[in-house]
Amino acid sequence: RELFAEYAAELADPEQRRLYEEEVTALERERGMEVHFIHPEAGYVLRTSQAGSRRCYLNVCSNAHVGAPQASAEPGGHRWALPYSLAPGREELSRGGQRRLVYDVVFHSAALRLAARNARFRRLLSDTALEAVERHCAVQLDRANAVVLRGTKYKGVPQAPIIRTPLPGGVPPPPDDGDSPLPPF
Repeated sequence: RELFAEYAAELADPEQRRLYEEEVTALERERGMEVHFIHPEAGYVLRTSQAGSRRCYLNVCSNAHVGAPQASAEPGGHRWALPYSLAPGREELSRGGQRRLVYDVVFHSAALRLAARNARFRRLLSDTALEAVERHCAVQLDRANAVVLRGTKYKGVPQAPIIRTPLPGGVPPPPDDGDSPLPPF
């Protein structure tokens, strides 16, 4: 138990997390990739169910590395482009010991500011988050009963996914000989 407690404390240490991110950034730079860690900043939480029976939560978060929302005028209104980052879903335990699915959908902070001021924009952001999870995770969510949890800004333990972009004139990827410990792009 002591070793596990030490390990958990090391994972929670901000200095260790910073060191880890620096090492990953240096390793990816050697591979010709620029990386940005997307640390989700709490926004609001949608509660819904997956496949009609399993409770799941969508954390609608923000980060400055995600593209800003853009509107273009069209007859009858505006068309919004809402870039987002979606981390793979994860299973976490609730306080009662039940398993729950948690998805983080990260938008630009300007999108969450607009959603805080306008109920229709919040609905657009929520619909976009639900659609993103359904499309990219190949799951069916109960959209009709999706509700915003009042007073809750984030469910679960925040995790920082990575956005990779090739460096201009970057190193060409080495031939895949099957011996690399790193996952393919």
